[in-house]
Amino acid sequence: MGLIDSDPATSTAPRDVVRRQYLASAAGDLEALRATMAPDVEWTEMAGFPLAGTYRTPEGVTSNVMEILGRDWSGWAAHDDSYVVDGENVVVLARYTATHRTTGNSLDVRVAHHFIVRGGLIVRFEQFVDTLKVAEAAQGHAA
Repeated sequence: MGLIDSDPATSTAPRDVVRRQYLASAAGDLEALRATMAPDVEWTEMAGFPLAGTYRTPEGVTSNVMEILGRDWSGWAAHDDSYVVDGENVVVLARYTATHRTTGNSLDVRVAHHFIVRGGLIVRFEQFVDTLKVAEAAQGHAA
């Protein structure tokens, strides 16, 4: 197989690695999600976001971010709309949709994610989102 025929499911190209992360997240496949991350990954959720902070290790990311989002929000999804790739940098313009389990408020907010991919694994992630919209949905105000 030539490079043109490379399989996105196994490709180490930064865009393909990031896309696998979104697909695993959408499927709720935490094992596949962890497989996209380097052992020393640094995953930063934006200040003001309910899970703000930097998490390390694939297990730390899934247990402190994905599992909590699944617990607090029904149907949490990150919809990856557009990719901008520059070497190891992948910026994804996306949106989050979900319904908060306690307040019943729905969320539909734009988001940007910056990934750094090295050696076929995500080594850094940073989230950019309108945290006020997320907080309003979580706290019972109109989103």
